[in-house]
Amino acid sequence: MTTIVFFNNKGGVGKTTLVYHFSYMLSELGYMVLAVDLDPQSNLTSMFLTQERLEEIFSMQENRPTILKAINPILTGTGDIAKGEIEKITDCLGLICGDLELSVFEDELSENWGKCMDRKEAAFRVISSFYRIIKESASSQNADFVIVDVGPNLGALNRAIMIAADYVIIPMTADLFSLQGLKNLGSTLKEWRIQWKTRWGGNLNRELIIPEGTMEPIGYIVMQHGIRETRPVKSYLKWANKIPGAYRQYVLEADKKEEISVESDPYQLAMLKHYHSLAPLAMEAHKPMFLLKPADGIIGGHVEAVRNVYEDFKNLTEAVFKKLPDSIIQNKNLII
Repeated sequence: MTTIVFFNNKGGVGKTTLVYHFSYMLSELGYMVLAVDLDPQSNLTSMFLTQERLEEIFSMQENRPTILKAINPILTGTGDIAKGEIEKITDCLGLICGDLELSVFEDELSENWGKCMDRKEAAFRVISSFYRIIKESASSQNADFVIVDVGPNLGALNRAIMIAADYVIIPMTADLFSLQGLKNLGSTLKEWRIQWKTRWGGNLNRELIIPEGTMEPIGYIVMQHGIRETRPVKSYLKWANKIPGAYRQYVLEADKKEEISVESDPYQLAMLKHYHSLAPLAMEAHKPMFLLKPADGIIGGHVEAVRNVYEDFKNLTEAVFKKLPDSIIQNKNLII
């Protein structure tokens, strides 16, 4: 099981849309996938589920089948994590639903981060809760990949989520604020790794499996979102071509400053367009854009657009796989 988190502390970069489509593409290629919505805004859950199912889940005042149910025993002080409830999306794809009340866990996580330095087992149980829920849920589904969506912040909640990640993918847009966010993100990931390493050895209960806190960045995705249509190409490229250097400096901490364009950067996993009219059709059908059919309103030029989206996300998946160890890519449906 390999856990990949899509993370950027800047909002509005298309992160949730990426997680949704990437998860679906992995499942289309024959992998068992568990998508996990750990963003308190729960937008990923809204993309996966129909309005009727959302109303059914969130009408429950207690024990609703979301991530909150799994952490509730810790929140209430009545026990350890509970079993994660998995919504079956397809035969190869499951979802752990998000919950707006997840943010109430923030203070508990912040407090117990410090207590890990005192070698308190209870503190390690709290901090490792997301990791253990993910691990147990993925095992029950025989998942090859866990794909996680998180909110755009650098708080205690995301810190506990990120230490559970094997790999990190950073969605970007070509603008000043994304570059600033990349700088903040790189230094924060480094600090979280260091802090967790100093705590990790304090877990004296060897039966309590806690994450290693790898959080290895494997690349970034540039979401173009039609920028070329509203701004001159020259202006767009001005910011886009700053990304490779910023990624190396702030995320990889490379000493050598390479002059490289965003199009030729090996850490650039994809440059994805805004798909305009396909997006609302996909939302209405509760499908990824690349699985839309004529019955969903796909006619004329939309047919070619759907094929293009499929190729874009298949190419993204290939690019991600090239960054992973060969031992992880066990299913050979995808030819690289």
